[in-house]
Parts: sequence; C-alpha cells; structure tokens
Amino acid sequence: MSADLKFENLVNLYYGDLYRFGLSLTGNETDAADLTQETFYIWANKGHQLQKAASVKSWLFTTLHREFLNTCRRRNRFPHQSLDESTEDFPNVPPDCAERVDSQTLLRILGEIAEDFRAPLVLYYMEDLSYKEIADILSLPLGTVQSRIARAKGQLFRRLSETNLPLEQAK
Repeated sequence: MSADLKFENLVNLYYGDLYRFGLSLTGNETDAADLTQETFYIWANKGHQLQKAASVKSWLFTTLHREFLNTCRRRNRFPHQSLDESTEDFPNVPPDCAERVDSQTLLRILGEIAEDFRAPLVLYYMEDLSYKEIADILSLPLGTVQSRIARAKGQLFRRLSETNLPLEQAK
C-alpha cells in the first residue's frame, strides 16, 4: 500500500509539470495527456529500478521526452534534418509583444520551432531545470544544450516579431 501512496504522491507532484512539457512538445492537449499518462505507466512498471530517489524528476522528464520521440518516429513526422551551426542574429522584438501574445499563439509558435531546439527551451524556462539537468534528460552535451537554448530563443523571437499579433482592444 505504501508503494501506491508513493505513486499517487509522484502523480500529484509531477503531473502538471510533465503535462506542460508534453503540451509544449506536441502542441496538442490530448497528445500531451497521453504522453503524461504513458510516462506514469512506464514508471509504474519500471520505476522500482531507479536507484536514486533524488533522480525521480529527471527520470520522469527523460521518459516523457523519449516517449515523445518514439511517437514521432512511429508517425514519421520528423524527416532527418541537419542542424545549422551558423550564428543567427536576434531580431528586434517590440516591447509590447509579450503583452499581446496569448497562450494559444505562444504554443502555436513554440510548435513551429524545431523539436531539437524546443525541448531544451521549454525545460529551461517552463520547468526551471538547470542546463545540467536538461543535458541529462535529453542525453546531450552541456554545450549543445546551451547552444540550442540560445538558438531556440532566436527562433522564438523571430517568429514573434513576424507574427501579426492583434493589439488588445481597450474596453
């Protein structure tokens, strides 16, 4: 019974964070919920193998990310793309841009960013994970994580500046 309570506590602690991460990856609420549930299903079957209790959060995020990648492979969504290692200039984003972006627009724009760049960006800004934790979750070198976050910010700012965002109507 204590194992059930631990499982329930894990769900209560991490479901929201995992769901948001899944939503940022998929851009779809149903797919995000499915990914999150699949992650906890895998935990229920394999979580007992984890030796460090402090690694639970990283394990859950890593599992969700791997399940997302497996789903993408099964659906053949991602053709092989080489990463452009050239340095990109950051665009000029109007100061009022953040005030005009609603969550649906932001999720849509996040969905347009290549997944290789999107995942580190979301883990860093939305889940408050360190570069090291992100590197462990995504199985990437630390420098690659830092580079991808910087490039993802550039892509995000560029898309925000290109998007015709309606100004809020004064009432």
